[in-house]
Amino acid sequence: MKTADKHSKIIRAATKVFAKKGFFNARISDIAKEAKVADGTIYLYFNNKYDMLLSVFEEKIGKLVEQINAHLEKEEDPRRMLEIFIANHLREMKKNRNLAEVIQIELRQTNKMIKDYRNNKFSEYLDIISTIIKRGQARNLFRQDVLPGIAKRAIFGAMDEVARIWNINIDSEYKIEEIESQVIKIFLIGILEHPEKTD
Repeated sequence: MKTADKHSKIIRAATKVFAKKGFFNARISDIAKEAKVADGTIYLYFNNKYDMLLSVFEEKIGKLVEQINAHLEKEEDPRRMLEIFIANHLREMKKNRNLAEVIQIELRQTNKMIKDYRNNKFSEYLDIISTIIKRGQARNLFRQDVLPGIAKRAIFGAMDEVARIWNINIDSEYKIEEIESQVIKIFLIGILEHPEKTD
């Protein structure tokens, strides 16, 4: 197996194990078993569990950044851009419940090392939201009194909480389209300069 393939395999296994057992309860041996590699192989690619968790965020969230940027580069309307971001995030979290679980649990409870990490891909991901809001404000589409730094966290927090539905109750009564529509309406109407002009 190629080095890159093995690295990706270990990352996938780590994401699954962290989601199932939590970071602190997960052992290197659990991840090695899930990845079907020897325990020692893990250390050829990662220094320790923290390094592995940072790599999960860096790679998985890095892919989300690339994906959403590819979608947004074709769109000029900040209102539509915000809709695309919300819809894409929710769909990805529903598709990859292990990643959603890791984001929800570990970003809240792991030590300062992970908090420091937020200056990397995770912050870059959230900054896409604030960039959209600033663009909307520059065009007088979004309210000037909305602070982009707070708005991005409020929007992400709402999406993160909604995504918990799928991890708590796989057979959620809410359809993905309905959830997308609700979250988009709540925030888009709230930040529009002229809510009556949504066209």
